[in-house]
Amino acid sequence: MNKWILGARPRTLPAAIAPVVVASALAGPDFNWFRAALALKVSLWLQIGVNFANDYSDGIKGTDTHRIGPTRLVASGLASAKSVKTAAFVAFGIASICGLWLAILTSPILIAVGVLSIAAAWGYTGGRKPYGYSGFGEVSVFLFFGIVATVGTFYVQTQTITLRSFIVAIPMGALSCAILSINNLRDLAQDALVGKKTLAVRMGDAQARRAFVALLVLAHTAAIATFKPSALLTLLAAPLTFSIAREVMRGATGAALIPLLGKTGKLQLLFAAIFAVGLAIH
Repeated sequence: MNKWILGARPRTLPAAIAPVVVASALAGPDFNWFRAALALKVSLWLQIGVNFANDYSDGIKGTDTHRIGPTRLVASGLASAKSVKTAAFVAFGIASICGLWLAILTSPILIAVGVLSIAAAWGYTGGRKPYGYSGFGEVSVFLFFGIVATVGTFYVQTQTITLRSFIVAIPMGALSCAILSINNLRDLAQDALVGKKTLAVRMGDAQARRAFVALLVLAHTAAIATFKPSALLTLLAAPLTFSIAREVMRGATGAALIPLLGKTGKLQLLFAAIFAVGLAIH
């Protein structure tokens, strides 16, 4: 596999795609394919940017040296720290251009939202006090890949923000957090050794597993809370949800969690697709 595709971490990209799909379905007759496409590009390139930024920051700090998960470019020596940092800035730049275009079409407020999003992406593992090293990663993911991505996509197409758009954002944020949660559960032992106090490290193995399952349950519960009977279609994804939760609760560790990370990404895409159909049914 091309090293730059590897560094972009394709398994995490469902977190960027799902909220745009769901929010576009919620927009209904106001759906605008061009603005939806721009929102998707912003979300995807932000996700890719944060992946490269994490690779760079963790690499120069040495916290990726003994990582079990997918190969990291800087830590493995596949690419120089400078080139990975440049890749992160290029991704953020593309996201910024698309975001600026959306701001011109809708509201300048989106510029401020974009600046905050990029700052959060870089600050996750970058800088002197990365908040991802203090257990606040899930909070940021829920906010930016749940609330901001979903409500923002809905807003650029409808020019409105509704209570339902926030409710719809909850399962998207929960599933995005689940992807990060299982990633951190996989790296719990190694992160603890290097002083990276992720939420999984702070909670401990058993509690981290329960928290992961709770996120999956929250996603299904919040979808039903939209009070649209058709949202019950999301229960079609329940067998996959149960399968992933069962494997995690049975104690899969280390490398055994890598396939479950991929399955969690697939769950988010499947859930989003079904949820979108349910929201589109009048």
